[in-house]
Order: sequence, then structure tokens, then C-alpha cells
Amino acid sequence: MEFRQLSYFIAVAETGSISAASRRVHVAQPALTRQVRLLEEDLGTRLLERHARGVSLTVAGQALFEEAVQLLDTRTRIRTRLASLGQGLIGKVSLGVTVTHLWVPEVANLLRRYRDRYPRVAFEVFPLLSGPQLERLREGSLDAGILYLDGAEQPGLETRLLQHDHLMLAVPEASRWSSSPPRRLAELAEADFVWGFRSVSPVYYDRVMAHFERLGFSPRVVQYGADNITILSMVAAGLGIAIVPSASSAHPMPGIRFVQLPELEACDMPLWLAWRSSNDSPALHNLVGLVEEQFGEGGVSSPGLAG
Repeated sequence: MEFRQLSYFIAVAETGSISAASRRVHVAQPALTRQVRLLEEDLGTRLLERHARGVSLTVAGQALFEEAVQLLDTRTRIRTRLASLGQGLIGKVSLGVTVTHLWVPEVANLLRRYRDRYPRVAFEVFPLLSGPQLERLREGSLDAGILYLDGAEQPGLETRLLQHDHLMLAVPEASRWSSSPPRRLAELAEADFVWGFRSVSPVYYDRVMAHFERLGFSPRVVQYGADNITILSMVAAGLGIAIVPSASSAHPMPGIRFVQLPELEACDMPLWLAWRSSNDSPALHNLVGLVEEQFGEGGVSSPGLAG
């Protein structure tokens, strides 16, 4: 079984036709047919059902297709990595960033400065909510994360405060809240809210709910979204209103108006950089040094995030 045969087989499976696959991979149809038959003989099983309108996969063919796609993807990743090493790229650092903060100027500037200063490091950025980031950091599959934490002391982790965020209200532009914004949360007691699941960002969720409990406010939640981008999309569609980090306004979305409320501004939402204490990667510690250079050891306020 050869990689070439697998790529031919994938083309046939995806197009459902030997002739269409032949055009895609630029191989004559008889030659392509022969390679697929050789693959079947090598594996000792029939991979394709041939009929007048083309071909379809057998059960074995479907199983091979799924494995072949993963195998060729793995081969591509290995080739890319080796090519990068051959070109002088040394080291790798993987960074998780909360979905909300991918467009925040301060975070975008950090990513750009790291790339500019350390061009030989393979820099991987993953948009992840705080909960999944924390899990990956502790299991060692992520080098560092930009996320919400409930404080600097985290078992097994080192942390640096980046900046202080706060909450704000997001309403549909077509809603009455857009033309006549509320001044207090109490005015929203009967409003329909779009909310996030606690499981995907427990620290953020608990901090927000604790703030509301202090204020005696309980949002009436009628819809749920997987992350803040999804939640904002639902707000834009008119499914309800939402309370989101003020960093969300760094990525304006059509159909949404962001509203400041003093009661929401009073909820401090600190953003942190975190990494495993045992991670001694030079590439990672270069990132930490750049964070301390840009944000300072005490973090910064971010009035510009309110937008």
C-alpha cells in the first residue's frame, strides 16, 4: 500500500467517479483504475461498488477512506515540520487565546511582536475558551494560555496578569434596548437572555453569576451559545440580549449594539497568561518575557476595550 494509491483512492471516494478522479489527480483513467485494483488486491478486500453512474464505497472502503484521510494529513504535517526544521525554524510554542480576545488590539499586538522578534519559532495559536485551555495546560498539550482565572495562585501553573476587563450589554440593533438603553440591570428583569454554558468556562461563569448575586439580579435565560462569538451571533439574529466581556466590542458584529452599564463595569474580569511551572521551553519563556515587557508585571487596565 503506497501513499500515492491512497491519494488516488481518496480522490475516487470524494468524487464518486473514476473519470472525475482521473481529472483531479491528472492521471489517465486506465492507470488510475489499475492502481485502485492493486490497492484492493493488496488489502484483500473490495473497496468500491462499481455501477453505471460511478462508484460508491463498500464498508471496508469507507473505513479505509477515513483512515487514509488522517494518514495523509499526518504525512503532510510531518513533511511540513521537517521542511521547517530544514529551513532553520527552531522550537515551537503553542498558545491558547479565548475566542473573545483574538481581535483585541493588545493581544493581536503581542502575537505580532512575538512573530516579528522570534521568526524562527513555530508559533501555533488556538482559539479556546478558558475551561478547555486550563485542561490542556494542566495535561501538557498547550504551552501557554490567555484566559480568565480566579486569581494568580493556580496549582501547577505560573501566571502573569495581562489586563482588567469588565462586562457590557449586547443588544440587537433593532430592539427597543438599542434605541432606549437601560441604566440598571433591574430594567432587564423580564428580558430574554442568551447565555453560555458553565462547563466551557467555569471561572468566567462563576465570577459573573457571583457579581449578579451581589446585585440581586437573575437573568432570564432562554437561549444558550457555545462561546461569546456564537452568543453574539444569536443576539444579532434577535434571539435575545447578552452580557459579554467588553473585549467583545473589539470585533464589531453587524446588527449588535454594545451598551455600557455602571453595574456591569463594576465586575472586574482579569485576563491572565498562564503556563505549566514545569515547562522549561526557551520559546515559551521568550513569550513570557515579551508579555512582561508589554503589559508589565501588574497588568494594565484596558479602557479601550469598552469601545
